[in-house]
Amino acid sequence: MPLSAYRVRASVAVSDLYRAVAFYEGKLGLRALESGPSAHVADGSRTYGAGGGPALNVYQSDTAGKSPATLATWYVDDIEEIVDELTASGVEFIRYDQLEYDAKGITARAGGGRIAWFQDPDGNTFAIEADV
Repeated sequence: MPLSAYRVRASVAVSDLYRAVAFYEGKLGLRALESGPSAHVADGSRTYGAGGGPALNVYQSDTAGKSPATLATWYVDDIEEIVDELTASGVEFIRYDQLEYDAKGITARAGGGRIAWFQDPDGNTFAIEADV
């Protein structure tokens, strides 16, 4: 049975859901569509919407840890505007030694376009990309 016929949602483990909620809702501006249990935590997860549907599940887990790999990417029209807004909200963009960045932390993307990375309080890595 091919999985391409079904919706997919990224899931991210965090060590403290309430600290994560402050980041995902307060700094990223995501809207929680629902909350629910996570393992032994009755109110230990949030599902956030993006692009018109559920996109990201954040859940509290003892296995939460830092992921240097990009876990999810938001595709935006105006990367500079989004980076400015997130920076104003307290999001810090990360820079990798092998790449060159502009003053905002945006770099060229392989194959064209531009990209910027940031991390949540647990060190989980996310990206924002634009084709221009």
